[in-house]
Amino acid sequence: MKLSPARQVMLAVLALLLVVLQVRLWFGEGSLRHVATLKKEVQALSEQNQSLSERNRLMAADVRDLKEGSDAVEELARKDLGMIRDGETFFLILEPDAPRDDKR
Repeated sequence: MKLSPARQVMLAVLALLLVVLQVRLWFGEGSLRHVATLKKEVQALSEQNQSLSERNRLMAADVRDLKEGSDAVEELARKDLGMIRDGETFFLILEPDAPRDDKR
C-alpha cells in the first residue's frame, strides 16, 4: 500500500498532534499527575480549615464568656496573674526536690 506524499504529510501531522496531546495529558498543566497533586493539596487545606474553624469556635466562646460575665475574667486573673480576692488566704505548697543520685 503506497501512500501519496500529501497523505504521508497528513499522517505525520496527525501522529505529531497525537504525541503532543499525549505529552500534555501526562506531563503538562492539567495533566493527571497535576490533578492528583491538586486533590491532595485540597484535602490538606480542607483538614487545616477544619482545625482552624474549631479553634475560631473556641475563641469566639471565650470572647462571649469574657463579654457576658465576670466569672471568666476572675478565672483568668486567678490562673494567669495569680490574683486572689480580699479576705482570701494564699497558700503556696512547695514540692520537695527529687532525691539526687550524687553524694555530696
